[in-house]
Amino acid sequence: MLRQIAIVSGKGGTGKTTLSASFSYLTRERVMADCDVDAPNLHIILKPEVKNAHKYIGSKKAILDQSKCVKCGICQQVCRFDAISFDDDKYFIKEYACEGCNACVMKCPTKALKLIDSLSGEYYLSETQKGPMAHALLQPGEETTGGLIAEVRKEAVRVAREKDIPIVVIDGAPGIGCPATSSVTSANYVVIVAEPTMSGLHDLKRIVQTVEHFRIPMGIVINKYNINEFQTNKIEKYCEDRSLEILGKIPYDATVKTATEQAKSIMFYECPASHEIRKIWNKIENKVMKR
Repeated sequence: MLRQIAIVSGKGGTGKTTLSASFSYLTRERVMADCDVDAPNLHIILKPEVKNAHKYIGSKKAILDQSKCVKCGICQQVCRFDAISFDDDKYFIKEYACEGCNACVMKCPTKALKLIDSLSGEYYLSETQKGPMAHALLQPGEETTGGLIAEVRKEAVRVAREKDIPIVVIDGAPGIGCPATSSVTSANYVVIVAEPTMSGLHDLKRIVQTVEHFRIPMGIVINKYNINEFQTNKIEKYCEDRSLEILGKIPYDATVKTATEQAKSIMFYECPASHEIRKIWNKIENKVMKR
């Protein structure tokens, strides 16, 4: 039976992608899904070769036919997004500001405006040394992140079922907004990466509440736990009070910096961080595959 494991964090920069890439090398068979479509970076480590690319149409934009425009200005008056400007004796649409709400199209007396499909991004199915990977890139200024993430996940699940691969590892989007919720929806297990800082504990609480809303089992990983053991103790106390399992505590390790600079997974190195990550994955795999 297919299992989906999502790795998320309440903010960016906690080590989520480092952990996801490590899990990729620890699994026997897996499909990777990079759901950070705004600023993806898992490909830097996994170096995928794109096999199939798909255009993603997630929104519509207004276009103006100048030959029909009588310069009445009604469209500019009804636009709530300041997407219509008047310059050089004509009106024009500011593409990045247009939200495709259709108000200008409905109010234009000469039918000079219409909505057309807008390319919001692309999603890909690629091949890595360890197996398939689904990933995507959103166009600058687009706000259809959740929909594009859904396409990435559907592609990952499709190829996993097609090739009878038992695990999809999802490198989730950071934060608690639509991208993060789209990353964890329908997952079988969620790994939350936290860092031992005051803001790290605050962000952990927010993402825990988000995952609890979806009633998905979860476990906590504290990254660089020994840089601030006072805050680590506070995170441990919070987890104890909420009956949240701490899957492991990864120590600060300069080898991680070396691996990042060389665009390699930390699992290629024998070091304290890689040893702890291996233990964490063994716990997750035993837990998830038995459900």
